[in-house]
Amino acid sequence: MRERLVLPVVLSATFAQLLNVTVAQIAAPAIRADLGAGSGAVQLILAGYTLAYACLLITAARLGDRYGYHRLFVLGTVVFTAGSVAAACAPDAAFLIVARLVQGAGSGLVAPQVLSIIQVAVPAARRPRALGLFGATMGVASLAGPLIGGLLVGADPFGLGWRSVFLVTVPVALVSLAGATVLPRTRGAAGQRVDGVGVLLTTVGFGALVLPLALGREAGWPWWTWATLAVSVAVLGCFALTLPHRPDPLVHPSLFRDRRARAGVLLVFVFNAGVPSFTYLLFLHLQSAIGYPALTAALTSAPFAAAAVLGSRGAPALARRHGSAVLTVSALVLAATALALAPLIGTAAGRWAALPVLALGGAAFGSFTASVFALVLARVDGSAAGSVSGLLPTAQQLGGSIGVAAAGLVYLAPAAGPGAAFRHAMLYEAAVFTVTALISLRMRDRDRPAAPRTDAARTAGPLRTRGS
Repeated sequence: MRERLVLPVVLSATFAQLLNVTVAQIAAPAIRADLGAGSGAVQLILAGYTLAYACLLITAARLGDRYGYHRLFVLGTVVFTAGSVAAACAPDAAFLIVARLVQGAGSGLVAPQVLSIIQVAVPAARRPRALGLFGATMGVASLAGPLIGGLLVGADPFGLGWRSVFLVTVPVALVSLAGATVLPRTRGAAGQRVDGVGVLLTTVGFGALVLPLALGREAGWPWWTWATLAVSVAVLGCFALTLPHRPDPLVHPSLFRDRRARAGVLLVFVFNAGVPSFTYLLFLHLQSAIGYPALTAALTSAPFAAAAVLGSRGAPALARRHGSAVLTVSALVLAATALALAPLIGTAAGRWAALPVLALGGAAFGSFTASVFALVLARVDGSAAGSVSGLLPTAQQLGGSIGVAAAGLVYLAPAAGPGAAFRHAMLYEAAVFTVTALISLRMRDRDRPAAPRTDAARTAGPLRTRGS
């Protein structure tokens, strides 16, 4: 019975983390008006969460290997909950920025532990379905953020205004924390160290990458954004070059020898350069160009989120039967959705016709996200599992940050009008999803999964499960 409760506990934590990436976007105008925040401060409020989240993922995965996944899960959930409450109580913009950084740090500590706990606690026969539910949860949470944010801002429950968007995940986090008692108690390998130099390089490198991407467009891309990006390239390059020479590297060397794992990390990165930016562009266009209020914009996008849930339900069975072909078809359907949406969304009649198009795209999105993690992790070597647990969420967050920045540049580039800007942006989305489909084709010759490891082999890595 305890084993069957593990998945709901870790997936509820995943939902809360990913919801906070996008839920605050809709509340940004209300935050600016209430706190008197400037545009730069608002961008930091939105970007601070992703910044802290992305910087900690790889390090947190290694900390889980060293000190135990359960400990890091509980610690991260406590930090996330404290940051959420602090954000809802923020008296000014500076306090809110710090609270969002704390929120992101908590999520960064938890996220890699979820994948590792699934690998340890779920029997091999049920693991593909569990990974499918994990991917579906991540996708639905990302899409539900703007929808829930719009509903909360529009409904203004208890007169809380924008503060409700930060409180909405607190009950979910508390349930995850209470349920952590059913998670397997793990202990790390006593002789394993955490590479301090690697921690410093990845934190600085990813921070220097995410920060200018989040703030550059709003600031007009001043010189410091390009200098910071150059620093990021140099620091991350240094990390990659020196990785093989470290005794206890943050990323296990076997990961770079696994072609499927490399292709999978790239696939997650490219796909997420399209999905968060797609919903961002849709909300931006509906609110700024068409003039919809937050609640109406949220309801317009609801078919995409609702169909994503349905698409994720059937994805595990499709993945077992068709392998990575599911990813290819789903990505191509999303590319077609972007192309079909562009001429529809700009007119009153077309917006009604856009609803079934959004639903089709949502079903494809749900199918992709519910399949990709199971297919990527199907053959990952046990020694590299901790590294992949950090790299896949890192690829997701970095892809999303880069995609939103690039899509915003395309949308705001000089154009004939808002309709033309949206069409150009949808061309960007179609290109990203087409590249995603091409990358997924590289996995087709490796679709046959390796024989599942036995439970004994599964726990023979750096961690051992303590007896209860």
